[in-house]
Amino acid sequence: MSNKEIISKYNENNKLIYIKYSDGHEYWKKYDKNNNLIYYKDFLGYEKWREYDKNNNVIYYKSSDSHEYWCKWENNKKIEITEKEYKYIQYNIRIKEYNSRTKCSRFELMEI
Repeated sequence: MSNKEIISKYNENNKLIYIKYSDGHEYWKKYDKNNNLIYYKDFLGYEKWREYDKNNNVIYYKSSDSHEYWCKWENNKKIEITEKEYKYIQYNIRIKEYNSRTKCSRFELMEI
């Protein structure tokens, strides 16, 4: 008996988000707003997570088998970095995003 697809679901961008086969095997996927795969899970429970930069390059990867890495991109070249460096870079990005949204300094916020 062949393994046939019996159910499949797609998101609004026509990306596969769920599939089930006749043998009961199921797979799940989730994408970000740029259609980058950010989550994957198979029927055995194996999972993968990814995070991307503004240029859609993978900057963080983690899997349920404990494989994890962080990287940055310079001149279209991937450079692996430590977790500490990754967290520092992400912290600075979030601070810049927050400051651009609030348009005021933290001292002004303290007075509110």
